[in-house]
Amino acid sequence: MAKCFLVLEDGTIMEGTGFGSMENTSGEVVFSTGMTGYQEGLTDPSFRGQILTMSYPLIGNYGVNIKDMESEKVQVNGFVVRELCDSPTDVYGGKDLNSFLKEYGIPGIAGVDTRSLIIKIRNAGTMKGAIVYDGDVEEHLERIRKMPYPSESNLVGEVSPKQVKHFPKEGAKKVALFDCGAKNNIINELRKRFELYQLPYDTPVKFFRDHEVDGLFLSNGPGDPAHPALQETVISNVRKLRDEYPIMGICMGNQLLCQVFGGTTYKMKFGHRGANQPVKYNDRVFITSQNHGYAVDPESIQDSGLEVEQVNVNDGTVEGMRHKELPIFSVQYHPEARPGPADTRFLFDDYAKMLGARK
Repeated sequence: MAKCFLVLEDGTIMEGTGFGSMENTSGEVVFSTGMTGYQEGLTDPSFRGQILTMSYPLIGNYGVNIKDMESEKVQVNGFVVRELCDSPTDVYGGKDLNSFLKEYGIPGIAGVDTRSLIIKIRNAGTMKGAIVYDGDVEEHLERIRKMPYPSESNLVGEVSPKQVKHFPKEGAKKVALFDCGAKNNIINELRKRFELYQLPYDTPVKFFRDHEVDGLFLSNGPGDPAHPALQETVISNVRKLRDEYPIMGICMGNQLLCQVFGGTTYKMKFGHRGANQPVKYNDRVFITSQNHGYAVDPESIQDSGLEVEQVNVNDGTVEGMRHKELPIFSVQYHPEARPGPADTRFLFDDYAKMLGARK
């Protein structure tokens, strides 16, 4: 393994050893607190444009396998770990993480003091960074400082499908999923219950006039939920459809729905990423899987018809909303888990009941 460096925009330089595709990369440096689930994180489209750091020190010990893919490829720009296991158990197939990242052209760095790195991010907030294999480190630092944040690009446009996909299910209700970067397991949960249309994020309203659909679904996705490209497409279109269909949203879908009703979102200091986030809902606390760097401003939806019904126990941020009159609700976390607990998977059944009650 070659020597390389993790460079942060504040001037921090950490030395480590490279693995995966040994080439330079840059992005927004974030961290996940999950003890497991590195493959799901690496392939989650919501991590597009980011360099992912794992808080758990040993990564790669159970290898990688096809069933834990949350999309068709690795989505992160880079991967940071404390210790890389290069001899994984063969229980899940035995493919090692180094080969996996190399296959998809994604660089990683091992041997980094991830504890101090995460403390730095928690104190200073997420920041731009790079994994550097060659060239002058100081020159890379200047380039990082000048480059825009990945969220300034239309990242949803990069991960959303380009064409409509149809999954028939005889006798089932028909749901149209605005796919802003949906994880595979969201699609799996929907297909178990519904006939599914998987739509590009910018699908026009005409699609709904030409097809018989019973409900709308808004997926997770990367980047800024208030990006102009989303304002002009999915937000504008759902605003035109919101009175006609039951709607459920997950993660970015929660943030998009807030804006559909006139609310606003804001960037969090370091976000929620991991499989151990506590959420209070109906006088119970559920442990949830999360991956987001933006949140709903609760004051912005006070007169919107939406009400906050779930909150994060750690910091009080909005974790779920419901409309006071319309059959519409959303959550900030991932009830489909993968990785993480499946405690809130019943929300998909609640959505099915909502569609079943529609005349």
